[in-house]
Amino acid sequence: MKKKYLLLALLLSGLSAAFATEAPQKLMVAPGTLSATSATLIWDKPVKYDDIVRYHIILNGKEAGTTAKGNYILNGLSPVKTYSCAVRSEDRDGKLSAPSAPVKFNTQHQGKTFNVTDFGAKGDGATINTKAIQKAIDACPVNGTVLIPEGTFMSGALYLKSHMTLQIAKGGVLKGSVSDVDYLPFINNRFEGWEMKTYASLINAGIMNNKGGYTVDDLHIKGEGTISGGNSPLAKNMMDHGGLRVRGRLICLLNCRDVEIQGLNIQDSPCWTIHYIYSKGVTCHDLKIVSTAHNGDGLDPDSSDDSYIFNCSFSTGDDCIAIKSGKNPEGFTIGKPTRNVRITDCDFIKGHGISIGSEMSGGVSDVLVQDCKAGALLNGMQIKGTKERGGYVKNVTVADCQLLKITIFTALNYNNDGAAAPEPPTFANFTFRNIDLSKASVAKGPVMDLNGFKDDAHKLKDCSFTNIITPDNARIVIKDAERLNFTNVKSASGAKPVYEANNSTNVVY
Repeated sequence: MKKKYLLLALLLSGLSAAFATEAPQKLMVAPGTLSATSATLIWDKPVKYDDIVRYHIILNGKEAGTTAKGNYILNGLSPVKTYSCAVRSEDRDGKLSAPSAPVKFNTQHQGKTFNVTDFGAKGDGATINTKAIQKAIDACPVNGTVLIPEGTFMSGALYLKSHMTLQIAKGGVLKGSVSDVDYLPFINNRFEGWEMKTYASLINAGIMNNKGGYTVDDLHIKGEGTISGGNSPLAKNMMDHGGLRVRGRLICLLNCRDVEIQGLNIQDSPCWTIHYIYSKGVTCHDLKIVSTAHNGDGLDPDSSDDSYIFNCSFSTGDDCIAIKSGKNPEGFTIGKPTRNVRITDCDFIKGHGISIGSEMSGGVSDVLVQDCKAGALLNGMQIKGTKERGGYVKNVTVADCQLLKITIFTALNYNNDGAAAPEPPTFANFTFRNIDLSKASVAKGPVMDLNGFKDDAHKLKDCSFTNIITPDNARIVIKDAERLNFTNVKSASGAKPVYEANNSTNVVY
């Protein structure tokens, strides 16, 4: 009997050695991405991933492709068919891991495609096609597609529904009118933390309700074309009839679930570009987002769960991404947090920041920013709020990124009107690791500016900074904090930064 167990132990030891490379973790189909012919896989890196160079995607037992990223689009699938997928890691020596835990899924049935030109729409760049396009949307059956073909199709506000795809073909442009009348009537919305009436957006889905529930499910907005808004001229027309905060967005999702926005050029919003509120399971990937308007944020998850943002580029007039959850007493009382936001493989070219806040009174937790590159963003990777906000930001991980600045702000000179929440926010449990800050400009201030709140119960707490490459002569400023650890933080030449700690305890460097 002992020999039997010894042989089994040796066999298991041999199998373990054969697959010394670790498999990826938490493989899943990204929310909203499953259709009749495609699905998008996402996964987490192995625990030990320093030597991993690529991943192999296994579809029904056969290799379907490879990628260096943590995501992969499966195209060319058959409708109404069961698939099983797994992913294997490959290290620098060409060794493969065992397959990950598999994920199984069933593709949807293929619905009809309705070309908007068959409903009277004209892609001449001049005709306002709102009624014709909306007619196609209303007629679209379950799992059907409304197609914007090649051409420039002008439109006002459009309202999407469950179980449909809005597809913008290559060479096709859905272009927003610059007349504010085309975005009436006003809808219930949220902006800068307040619930209020605003103009509708170019693309709308759902009805806002902070008590919960989802009004639109299984929606796809995708293609190789462009969605373009009315930009600053439309913003001016809207502001002339209601002020700064009544402007619509370019894409606005209200109480939606399982939504995919994929593949498009998205540009020229009159305000925030993509905004979703009280929603769950929104996947935004392979997008090129460009904005120049005032308050031209790129993407704003707001009191929403399970956001997956990857393979996107941002060049914006404000924050590239701003994770939000309401403002001051209203946001604190509604109490709907934003949770589980995964931002990976994105390129932040221009803008104010990769941001959490400033409206975060309902709470923000479990955010991952990984394998991203940021250019000259005004505030870099930033977490921000004011003492009036209330709520919390906790469990944030930023890893394997190239950044130019890290900031945690607790005093802002904008968007701080209205009464205060009953207590200051809590900022805690932030992890920064494997960050390249080497190209940061030391002439423009500290490369890390880290602040908590003066209240002893609301200091910045329990943060770690590990394997950070700084420029020479770097400064790190710490204020109102406790239990911050800095490990292997230095320049390529080995020079350590200068630390300036004020009203802070248990800061180790």
